[in-house]
Amino acid sequence: MLHYNFKLRAILFASVAAFGLVSCSDDEEPTPPAQQDLRTKIDYAKVTATTPYKSLFIDTKGDTTADLKSGTDRYRMFQALNYYIGGAVRDSATLDAAVMKNLFANSGNPFKDIKSGAVVVNGADLNASGVQLRNVTASSKASAEAEANRTALEGYFGEMAEASKAVKVKAAKGVAGKLGNYLVTSKGIEMGQIIQKGLIGALQLDYISNVLLDKGLEADNKALVSGKKYTALEHNWDEAFGLLTPNPILLEGATDGVKGAKATEQFLGSYLWEYNKDDYAKVHTAFLRGRVAIVNNDKTELKTQATFIRTALEKAIAKAANGYLGKWKTGTDDAARAHAIGEGLGFIYSLRYCAINGADSNYSDGILLGLIGPTSPNGFWDLTNDKINAASEAITKKFKL
Repeated sequence: MLHYNFKLRAILFASVAAFGLVSCSDDEEPTPPAQQDLRTKIDYAKVTATTPYKSLFIDTKGDTTADLKSGTDRYRMFQALNYYIGGAVRDSATLDAAVMKNLFANSGNPFKDIKSGAVVVNGADLNASGVQLRNVTASSKASAEAEANRTALEGYFGEMAEASKAVKVKAAKGVAGKLGNYLVTSKGIEMGQIIQKGLIGALQLDYISNVLLDKGLEADNKALVSGKKYTALEHNWDEAFGLLTPNPILLEGATDGVKGAKATEQFLGSYLWEYNKDDYAKVHTAFLRGRVAIVNNDKTELKTQATFIRTALEKAIAKAANGYLGKWKTGTDDAARAHAIGEGLGFIYSLRYCAINGADSNYSDGILLGLIGPTSPNGFWDLTNDKINAASEAITKKFKL
């Protein structure tokens, strides 16, 4: 069963009282010089849908002030973990939960070189990066809840490893194994999908939306981080973009009908395109306008763009959850239905991170319990149209879909 979930202060300058009766001079106190902006302002008109992310953000020495590496490193770590988990079906491999935990926490030099389609990982670079997935997963939550969510995901690594032992067995009710092309537990749950979709919410959505683009907007923007070419605020925004995509243009060339060869995004970026046709094409320019707003010290525009991005990402998560519930209903065999509900359950788990829409762990868990709780002791095998419809209606109502 799936369990679990500066304030900007005005600086007031008071005038010094006139010396009048006690002053021996009529000279006024010198007015302190106004603090100059750190950057030269950028015209918002320079932002287009095809502007590469880093191209506008250059300092007076000609050096880029945008550093995406920490975000992109975590994106590549997510790819590496997902690739390892996929080996159970791809290579008929028996997985090790300890390896998955090490990839999650970047412990013991776990990363190896991978080059497979859109998955391009430099193992040595990630091992030495100084960043990890675990400590930013569920990091908007209070410490106890955050740790509970991290521990839950690590528990799913164990269930995934156990299921991988049965990769050559034909799955059935109460029997783990392959159901068509999908590896499921004895309850028919595709743990690989639970982990991937769970991390889309707990890692990408939560850290991007609820940390970097929320409290992270309060970071300092007046001085460069020591030894760096960027401010703390600039870096928070850059890290968010890097965790969403490793590409200079998010979903480059994508149309409503075709994602396109250049749009190689996986995970949240891919589902943004698939399930939020209203907004996916606007998110890249929103990231650029927000970054320009940071340069221009335009807090109103910054907040506007952050809210748009956060809302668009949450809409993609909610519509994906509903979409896969629908695919369970239209699936033509058990394999298709099990795959659909695996993805759906993972996205429903991730709804707990949709803070803009007021969703939380209680909301997410309530839907999960209705699907695979006490009334479904056999998990997937006990699902009914009524249970699926109730879950879909709850999501539709909450997110106004």
